Amino acid sequence: MIVVEHCAVSTVDGDGTEYADGHVVVEGDRIVAVGPGRYEGRTDGAVRVDGTGCLATPGLVNTHHHLYQWATRGYAQQEILFGWLTELYPVWARIDAGIVHAAATAGLAQLALSGCTTSTDHQYVFPRDGGDILAAEIDAAAAVGLRFHPCRGSMDLSVKDGGLPPDSVVEDTDAALAATKDAIDRFHDPSPGAMVRIAVAPCSPFSVTPRLMREAADLARAEGVRLHTHLAETVEEEAYCREVHRCTPVEYAESLGWLGPDVWLAHAVHLDPDAIGKLGATGTGVAHCPSSNGRLGAGIAPVRDLLDARVPVGLGVDGAASQEAGQLGAELRQALYLARLRGGPAALTARESLALGTIGGARCLGRDDELGSLEPGKLADLALWRLDGLGHAGIDDPVAALVFGPPAPLRLLLVGGRAVVQDGALSTMDDTAVAAALAKAARTLREGR
Repeated sequence: MIVVEHCAVSTVDGDGTEYADGHVVVEGDRIVAVGPGRYEGRTDGAVRVDGTGCLATPGLVNTHHHLYQWATRGYAQQEILFGWLTELYPVWARIDAGIVHAAATAGLAQLALSGCTTSTDHQYVFPRDGGDILAAEIDAAAAVGLRFHPCRGSMDLSVKDGGLPPDSVVEDTDAALAATKDAIDRFHDPSPGAMVRIAVAPCSPFSVTPRLMREAADLARAEGVRLHTHLAETVEEEAYCREVHRCTPVEYAESLGWLGPDVWLAHAVHLDPDAIGKLGATGTGVAHCPSSNGRLGAGIAPVRDLLDARVPVGLGVDGAASQEAGQLGAELRQALYLARLRGGPAALTARESLALGTIGGARCLGRDDELGSLEPGKLADLALWRLDGLGHAGIDDPVAALVFGPPAPLRLLLVGGRAVVQDGALSTMDDTAVAAALAKAARTLREGR
């Protein structure tokens, strides 16, 4: 048993329950009590954590990432998405399982240090001689200790057939579908409390054929797993869809069976009111990636309009080649700022931003019954943020301090009741060794070896 007490608590439950001085009690991998004041129940042999000066929240949920990109940060610094991809595709064609393991370990470690307890990944580059890339990142997640939802991505539309990627990074359609089915069979765990679940994720309208999109959706639904893809990220994508498919990106997705409560879309920046209405009516989720959208100059997603339309919206870090910081905690502030740049100072509150990073992400992943809020019976995925330092001193509202203030250090991060971060340091591995392995992998790719 772990008893966290004397801390502020933001449960992010349906009523927005908060305690200025409260407790959270964990037994095994589940939360068993949340409430005000000191916990008065049985505590024989319990580990007591003094949370004075801290805020307890649900662990953050990352709904979009490309972990292999941690080995290619800093490239194409002034490019829009299409130019950025064109520069990076030849580099990514050289990744292998070893490089992906180093990159994924570094990316997931950084996520943990920024308050993330559950992360997705969208892995869509599979070089022919690259080894077992998906297994490599799943092993990395197990080593770091995060709950993991890797998405088996795919591309089968190369530049010679009217797509954007070169032949070196695309797969045969049937081979991609077979590999996706194999990933589900090998790794997907549908049981309660699962640490690994697979999603099906063809990459984008400009890198995937309509056939692969349709048959991937059929496969996912037959296997009972979720669907993920990029959509409506840039004006160039909008122009591509209108020229090639004679419709908007959301209309294209709808025509292929890619709207529904089992789907979440990365970015969704360029949406008209009709598209937002379709997402809301079908329960289709959105992974909002504010820093990546800013880095590539893609635009600002209409988060307020999406929330008002009852669209499930979560936060995504996105690949580290377009979001070099890789911190999910910092995205709380980025999301709030971008929403206000688009819609004014009332467009998003600090608590709504925290909800995006917690229960909103859990809804996108179909796990809001287990994750995303601090409630008895839910999984013990908890972040205890230190707000007693210089960066947050004097802000009376702890949620505002977390969201508006600088990135807060962690007193404790639990995943299923297991400590992954303690007092700002990883409990599961040596971050110096992780950084050294990542630097070596990045150098290998940069030098073309």
